[in-house]
Amino acid sequence: MERFTTLTAVAAPLIEDDVNTDEICPLQMQRNLDPDYAALLFARRRRRPDGSEIADFVLNRPQFRHPGILVSGRNFGCGSSREGAVWAMRAIGIRCVIARSLADIFRENILQNGMLPVELRPQDADALRARVIAADGRAPFTVDLEAQRISGPGGPDIGFDIAPSDRMRLLEGLDDIGLTLKCADDIAAWEARTAAAQPWLQQAVDRRRAGGNT
Repeated sequence: MERFTTLTAVAAPLIEDDVNTDEICPLQMQRNLDPDYAALLFARRRRRPDGSEIADFVLNRPQFRHPGILVSGRNFGCGSSREGAVWAMRAIGIRCVIARSLADIFRENILQNGMLPVELRPQDADALRARVIAADGRAPFTVDLEAQRISGPGGPDIGFDIAPSDRMRLLEGLDDIGLTLKCADDIAAWEARTAAAQPWLQQAVDRRRAGGNT
């Protein structure tokens, strides 16, 4: 998994509550085995049925076509657990979602894909929203995971909280498999102790391989 330390990028304002995963990535629109996730991102909101673009949707505006940061409202990513919603955002370069709150499963999917989920207190969310709208893509914002700060035009740095375990896995670039492999030495030591203490377990026959009944 790609590590996340700091990100300096354009922040796109999608200031809405309850944006669900079917809006973010309507997979029904492309049922092949290799979907174009960039094209699927907010597909129903970006294009009309005839394929023409809806110019006033934020991600169709020239300065926000490839933002690194998406700023939204409450309960972002609610609805189904589809991981494609995260892949669609990654496909256009988004690596950080900042919101008042994030749906739990969506938040975990973000973490598993090397993206940073940031949930801000209401007063900080209001302040950042105003600054992102005022910047209008003309100047970038920086999200520093090590310092747990957001900086950018229009005001002072904004701090954010994140669970130490989530912070560690992003800084080190670890998904669930990577986290397990961090304990590889401990796992090997446990297996060695078990083999010594209960050697009969190591001699058990796997009857499935031997062709017998399970």
